[in-house]
Amino acid sequence: MSDPARRPLAEPVAGLVLASTSPQRREILAQLRLPFEVVAPAYHELPEGDPLAHAAGKARSVEGGGRPVLGVDTVVRCAGVQLGKPRDRSEAAAMLEALSGTTHEVCSGLCLRTAEWEELHLVRTSVSFRRLLPGELERYLEAGEWVGRAGAYAIQGLAAGFAERIDGDYLNVVGLPGALLVSLLSARFPDGFGGVPRDER
Repeated sequence: MSDPARRPLAEPVAGLVLASTSPQRREILAQLRLPFEVVAPAYHELPEGDPLAHAAGKARSVEGGGRPVLGVDTVVRCAGVQLGKPRDRSEAAAMLEALSGTTHEVCSGLCLRTAEWEELHLVRTSVSFRRLLPGELERYLEAGEWVGRAGAYAIQGLAAGFAERIDGDYLNVVGLPGALLVSLLSARFPDGFGGVPRDER
């Protein structure tokens, strides 16, 4: 991963292609006011795979049509164990019990690419959970927010009350490292992204 300042720069484009069907990633891009189109990736994830490899696989499986393609994959790592998306309620309960009262790491692989260049980066955010009581764990499981979530929780939802400390990019914990993405787009498209000149924003 070389210095973006030394790379050839691209002209402004109409938006990016999100190689993901994640509603959280769509919401983050909308929050950042980045124009995008969703295209489901033709890529099969391995449950215990590397998030950087998964992000690259997603992005490379989609044709951007001249626009940059974004692929992202997020996992949770606790005490050397990688936690993906729980398969059922009992697995979700085991994950949350493991995270209770500990500090874990949320890792996202990000791939931003066009036909001419490719950016590959890994972003880590540290999250500390307070000790969770059995009753609140049960209520959280009953709410179903754990479904389809790496580590069995959604920091932007009810699990916001679990975190005592977050060190790093909060949006990375939600599912997309927004600060990194905006930085990359600013470096690659210095005259503005999405057809909007920088001085008109």
